[in-house]
Amino acid sequence: MTILPSEHEPRDVYRLMTGIVVPRPIAFVSTVSPDGVRNLAPFSFFTAVSGDPPVLCFCPLNRGAGARRKDTLINIEATKEFVVNIVSEDMAPGMNICSADFPPDVDEFEASGLTPVPSDVVTPPRVGESRAAMECRLLQVVHVSPRPLGGSLVLGEILRFHILDELFEDFRIDPEGLRPIARMGGSTYARTTDRFDLPRPELPLR
Repeated sequence: MTILPSEHEPRDVYRLMTGIVVPRPIAFVSTVSPDGVRNLAPFSFFTAVSGDPPVLCFCPLNRGAGARRKDTLINIEATKEFVVNIVSEDMAPGMNICSADFPPDVDEFEASGLTPVPSDVVTPPRVGESRAAMECRLLQVVHVSPRPLGGSLVLGEILRFHILDELFEDFRIDPEGLRPIARMGGSTYARTTDRFDLPRPELPLR
């Protein structure tokens, strides 16, 4: 089957993309509005993009008929700060609560029952239940499309890593202890417990 995106509704194309590009790690992003309201929301368009400097990115999508921008994006553009918290299996229920489309004046930490922990160098708090978190400073926002389901690419430099001591050894993270979850299509999530190693091949020197 061959599908031309231009011949179909954006919602159907989005469903297709999120069913094919899997599994997707989850950026559980905490921000604070200029008025001091804490915000916490998950995003599955998320990855690392640079090691030096350490930079990650995630992509909030415009929602609703009016293509309303996410509160997370509005807060980051105003304050230039955010925290990316990694979602482990035990955090899934709280993360899922935060995926609801709350009004801007709602504190998602309170709504979800998750614990805010002061960050070191940015204003937004970390999620206390998260086993790994990254304090970030905004580098750039690339607005890809203003239409409904259009997205913006948020690039942030990592200023601090916070990792449970027992997960860290020689700058390697124990995946069994981290137990991250990932998004599939629709309401389906995936565990990362079925793993295998595949060493990169070494080519002979010329």
